[in-house]
Amino acid sequence: MNSSEIDETAPFGPPLIGALLRMPWEAVQQHMLDRLRERGFEDFDRAYFTVFRYPGPQGARPTDVAARLGISKQALNYLLRELERLGYLERERHPDDLRSKRIALTRRGLDAVGVIRDAVAEMEAAWERQLGPERFALLRTLLLELQEPPRGDERPA
Repeated sequence: MNSSEIDETAPFGPPLIGALLRMPWEAVQQHMLDRLRERGFEDFDRAYFTVFRYPGPQGARPTDVAARLGISKQALNYLLRELERLGYLERERHPDDLRSKRIALTRRGLDAVGVIRDAVAEMEAAWERQLGPERFALLRTLLLELQEPPRGDERPA
């Protein structure tokens, strides 16, 4: 089949698991962003969620955060500079290694974390109402199970 015979309008088919996981995550991100803006954090950009992703950057060295997030040190430092400029965090000397720095959330950063956590709790409550308590608890249990590495012969090929 050559490129002129490919139907570019053909759908990809039903969504695969990656898309099914991504869609609720995007809804959660949008809800967090909406709540942040409602509470006075108009300067908080969607890209900053990367740094604030669980378990958060508090007390960590930037190189460790970059490794945990799977992004380059340069990309993380760009985000950290922006968040520092906006007053969400500071980079301070690490008490155990004066050659390196660690990330410290400011009062503004901690307040943003509170709004983010409240927004996620709101989404969880909405999903629990939508699915019912038992099915929501099952969803949560299954997602926690998927955080564990596959066992033996269950590894993806």
